[in-house]
Amino acid sequence: MTTIQSFEGPSCPLPLQHNETIVMGHGSGGKMTQDLIKNVFYPYFNSTPLSEGNDFARAALPESANLKGRLSISTDCHSVSPIQFPGGDIGKLAVCGTVNDMCMSGALPLYLTAGFILEEGFPIATLQQIVASMAAAAQEAGVAIVAGDTKVVEHGKADGVYITTSGIGWIPESRTIGGQYAQPGDVVIISGSIGDHGMAVLTARGDLGFEADIQSDVAPLNLMIANLLQAAPNTHVLRDPTRGGLATTLNEIVQQSGVGMILNETEIPVRPVVRTACEMLGFDPLYVANEGKLIAILPAAEAQAGLQAIQDSPYGDQAAIIGEVVAQPLKRVLLRTEMGTTRILDTLAGEMLPRIC
Repeated sequence: MTTIQSFEGPSCPLPLQHNETIVMGHGSGGKMTQDLIKNVFYPYFNSTPLSEGNDFARAALPESANLKGRLSISTDCHSVSPIQFPGGDIGKLAVCGTVNDMCMSGALPLYLTAGFILEEGFPIATLQQIVASMAAAAQEAGVAIVAGDTKVVEHGKADGVYITTSGIGWIPESRTIGGQYAQPGDVVIISGSIGDHGMAVLTARGDLGFEADIQSDVAPLNLMIANLLQAAPNTHVLRDPTRGGLATTLNEIVQQSGVGMILNETEIPVRPVVRTACEMLGFDPLYVANEGKLIAILPAAEAQAGLQAIQDSPYGDQAAIIGEVVAQPLKRVLLRTEMGTTRILDTLAGEMLPRIC
């Protein structure tokens, strides 16, 4: 964000004028930009590094790091239509998406930055709602938003608002987790029902000809992961099955690790309303996006302890063991169907659900 000298942020958001919208002057770098930052961003993103008013953030590593371990760094661009949907909005999505990506390394998430592309004419009241949502998600995840930037483009050159978030976390020295570490004999766990986010966004567009009570699952998963790693410290892989869904994500992992996987269709949790919506629209829930779900791949000896830790965590009550890692078929994901047949789950080809994250 543009530097503001000697700024003292207000303790609560300032009142907005009725129907006030973003104009090109908000991206000028001058007084209007400073007013936007003071009145919309700073009241919510009230971290010490940000309040210093510099074009950078000075931020400390946790005391427990003791200069050991590694950094986990992630960045995401977010574009979703509609920008507000049941269970969340683009702001919550931006924070949770980056927090979760950092956590998939086993990291403790620490800091976020946020960049905004705003379209001329975008309602400032809506922007304030999005920023409030980001602040709430960051508080739940225990991270600070410490730096950012705002740009404004002409009307018609964007779709309301785009958000880019980057994150920095700390990985303890003893922790090595990644998609390349799955081993034959490992167990595959999913932390809950799949397909909720993609179908929530799609139904929120209101052009499907039917209504369905589907809430997005967007949520920060760092507490769940901390509990899991305490119970199952030898976990090999963590991954959030976002774009491309469960099937595509598992295909990425078998390619990285050079192994195979066999899943049991009857064990994969799908909410009845999501399954019905997918059937009506011709979608496969295995390929629908999620934003608050976790794949954990861990040794069989720790599977039950890990499963229980996930189930006891926020957002993990529907967690289930859904399959196993095998040596053959190499780099393939197979599904044992309800009919007793075996189906190859391939990587998603093309775009199933546009603009969902």
